[in-house]
Amino acid sequence: MTKSILVTGGTKGIGRAIIDRFGEEGFDVFTCSRHGKDLEKLENEFTTKFPGQKIMASEADLSKKEEVQRFAEEVKRFAIPDVLVNNTGIFLPGSIHSEPDGNFEMMMHTNLFSAYYLTRAFTSEMIERKAGHLFSIGSIAGLTAYSNGGSYAISKWAMLGFTKCLRQELKDYNIKVTSILPGATYTASWEGVELPIERFMKVEDIATAIWSAYNLSPYSVVEEIVIRPQLGDL
Repeated sequence: MTKSILVTGGTKGIGRAIIDRFGEEGFDVFTCSRHGKDLEKLENEFTTKFPGQKIMASEADLSKKEEVQRFAEEVKRFAIPDVLVNNTGIFLPGSIHSEPDGNFEMMMHTNLFSAYYLTRAFTSEMIERKAGHLFSIGSIAGLTAYSNGGSYAISKWAMLGFTKCLRQELKDYNIKVTSILPGATYTASWEGVELPIERFMKVEDIATAIWSAYNLSPYSVVEEIVIRPQLGDL
């Protein structure tokens, strides 16, 4: 039976790299984005590259609970994914004491609440079949405080705690849970900065790390992966 992966925010950056990596291994794909044109482009490229595999790409704003639940129900019409990657996120720089009003709510809803509600939508079925692997795309901002991190850092600290709780809750059901904590990775968020591209990690490296963690035997789990640029944090 063909295995499947659900990756939120899959049209660009880390999400897209994960889709490509698992697509190379024969996985069907479920993904979403707020941008319909990006989804259409992804579908066309995926089906051209992997003609024997399925992709379901849905337009959804996962900062809204009702959109998360609608997307989950769409996926369930086809399958319960073998792998779930909570990747959707947004970064708005600022300090807690002075960032614009609304930054906190936007980043908590997008970066944390989306993962909470989407994970809840599938865990019952994963528990019943006693199989599955959940990945949370966090950040080193969830490990180390830094200037201008503001509410983004708060959301990523919370994401790490959320994932640690899941690990404890689901381990007895043969469900694996892994936190991915990357440093500066070259995505659209960094475009235009005056730094050489070699100073950043590649999105493909994050995807490879996830694939490697997924491929351990049933007797082992990677709980956390911290990945930093070779020359250190920016």
